[in-house]
Amino acid sequence: MADQAPHPALTTDGDTFLRGGRPHRIVSAAVHYFRIRPQQWTDRLTRLRAMGVNTVETYVAWNFHQPAPGRADFTGDRDLAAFVRAAGDLGLDVIVRPGPYICAEWEFGGLPGWLLADPAMRLRRLDPPFLAAVDAWFDHLVPVLLPLLSSHGGPVVAVAVENEYGSYGNDTAYLEHLRDALVARGVDILLFTADGAEDGFQLGGRVPGLLTTGTFGSRPEESLACLRRHQPVGPLVTMEYWCGWFDHWGAPHHVRDAEDAAEVLDAQLAAGASVNMYMGHGGTNFGWWNGANHDGTSYQPDVTSYDYDAPVGEAGELTEKFHLFRAVIERHLGPNPHPLPPLPARLAPRSAPVTAGRPLLGAGGALGELSTAHRLPEPLPMERLGQNLGLIHYRTRLRGPLAHGELRVDGLADRAQVFLDGEPLGVLDRNHPEQALPLRVPEGGAVLELLVENLGRINYGPLLHDPKGITGGVRVDRQYQFGWEIRPLPLDDLTALALGAPSTADGPGFHRAELTVDTPADGFLALPGFTKGMVWLNGFALGRYWDRGPQRTLYAPAPLWRAGANELLVLELHRPGDRVELVEGPDLGPAVPEERYGS
Repeated sequence: MADQAPHPALTTDGDTFLRGGRPHRIVSAAVHYFRIRPQQWTDRLTRLRAMGVNTVETYVAWNFHQPAPGRADFTGDRDLAAFVRAAGDLGLDVIVRPGPYICAEWEFGGLPGWLLADPAMRLRRLDPPFLAAVDAWFDHLVPVLLPLLSSHGGPVVAVAVENEYGSYGNDTAYLEHLRDALVARGVDILLFTADGAEDGFQLGGRVPGLLTTGTFGSRPEESLACLRRHQPVGPLVTMEYWCGWFDHWGAPHHVRDAEDAAEVLDAQLAAGASVNMYMGHGGTNFGWWNGANHDGTSYQPDVTSYDYDAPVGEAGELTEKFHLFRAVIERHLGPNPHPLPPLPARLAPRSAPVTAGRPLLGAGGALGELSTAHRLPEPLPMERLGQNLGLIHYRTRLRGPLAHGELRVDGLADRAQVFLDGEPLGVLDRNHPEQALPLRVPEGGAVLELLVENLGRINYGPLLHDPKGITGGVRVDRQYQFGWEIRPLPLDDLTALALGAPSTADGPGFHRAELTVDTPADGFLALPGFTKGMVWLNGFALGRYWDRGPQRTLYAPAPLWRAGANELLVLELHRPGDRVELVEGPDLGPAVPEERYGS
């Protein structure tokens, strides 16, 4: 920031924004530093600037920075200050939305899983234990933000209080606590709330004295009129203009007609509104960080890609939507002096055979190397054992003989593979809570194992309290089973994993392949023959794959590759393939037009 001119303050005067005392229109794009490798932050910001925006907006994901109570991490890919400075160095203003809840189709809406270790924890309300955790988090976060605020010469011109709270509750005292907590720690710039542009949402989420903004994807005249009803004086701001949409496993890949999206953007700017396009560039849900929805009937986990059909694609593509948006913005803000960046380099297609492997379970399996056993009377969810993400393994011994029984799990979240004496019994899923698996136990008894995957905590709506693993009990017929060995498998450190000869046997296991590249560039990985699991590239967790689709490839960004040999490690939960392929480009599934654009 040394050679960058200070960023003028953003204030309001009636219905107008003033920046440094002059009338100003915010034209912004959302981009999440935690969904992009840090070596690519400047590239993605440069692309958004070339689209014509003068501002970028980002959430801050609490769980990404504080995986356990206590110390917070703002280094490396968590270096929020470096991301904000990179935007400022390009002449962009920054809007920061620190939550503590962010939604964002991100795991648990940005809340840390360890909050759920307390079964009595009450989220997003004036509940003392929750507020104590939030205040402690703000004690870490706000000192990072203060030097970046425009009041200190930095690029951050506005800060959000919570996010879309009116979609969840109406505890205004809770929102006022968050406002006061930010102000008391030194946040002295423009504060705002953001809620759906419908009366009910606005009535629950507004805070008197703060700028009110809206979130919507269509019907701009109706939506802006709603904002004006609830805030008769003040700038009109669409804090989230949903110009695309996100995908769930097993559902179609959503796209939005580019011309329709550009027309809605044009209508908002023609009405004099300021706009933040959500998303400008979506990025990727690396590792286990995807969120999930629940529509009241079914649980719907999100895919790894967060491309969002945004104007700047997941791998930096400048889409048709980008070019149409650029033209719309030019009509309202004037000529755009910034050149169009070229497409980032891509690796050439090739294939790599699986050369090593190791089962996770059974004799010779890696389970003991990758986990610590807890011996407890009954199953507990992973949060009670200090775990946030990944898998968790439950084992007990059933008594026999039993000629016929039915196995049920109460409170399963989210998906369990069940084994009896090492043989698969089937799969249980939280969307079918009454499902039972038939079993027969021999006279000497049998070992029952359940490998449960956290597919992503719910990030929106009334069912946020979403602990993972088994929260109830395991029954054979009506009888609960006691005496369990439980092994958390966050799989965030695989250095202890030793591999042997490759195997084509079914069941959970690790499979290694090696790809040699001359010059690192962006890659797109396909896993023909594989079923479901997680992929690591040189030790970094790229994300989940699943043959349910729609997503068929994983984005492997250039910074993760190295010249020479590169290790690909696949945790396959069912049936493995025999090779990993680099393919020419992304395949996010057959496109289906998205028409909802609502929360």
